[in-house]
Amino acid sequence: MDDFDFLAGTWDVVNRRLVKPLSGSDEWDEFPGRSVATRHFDGAASFDEITFPTKGRHGLTVRVYHPGTRQWSIYWGSSASGTLDTRPMVGGFTGDRGEFHGEETHEGRPVRCRFVWTVIGADRARWEQAFSADEGETWETNWTMDFTRTS
Repeated sequence: MDDFDFLAGTWDVVNRRLVKPLSGSDEWDEFPGRSVATRHFDGAASFDEITFPTKGRHGLTVRVYHPGTRQWSIYWGSSASGTLDTRPMVGGFTGDRGEFHGEETHEGRPVRCRFVWTVIGADRARWEQAFSADEGETWETNWTMDFTRTS
């Protein structure tokens, strides 16, 4: 249940986001972020807030571990929309890699969504988001975040 303990602390984040997901485009928008993460419930919950200074918005993530299923539920909130997702991404870690799946809406249509967390070391981590418009047969990565711990 302490899978997200690595994330506690302050991070500089390099974001790369696909401008037009699921369109065949390969145009990316790169922008900075600053994340502050904390652990709760003796490691069974994790919270972080990220600031996107060049975008003028913030996001937050709430992660809660279910000991019965041994899986995490991840919820995203955005200052741009003023909402907290009600459909979590659900999954878990094997070693230093976590994979989480859920449903998302893109341009009004439902798509499958996948998050992959990779712990690269004590001071580096990576998060990736991908969409699938064909029920998980193929995936298109549309957002990556490279985390570097600040001193």
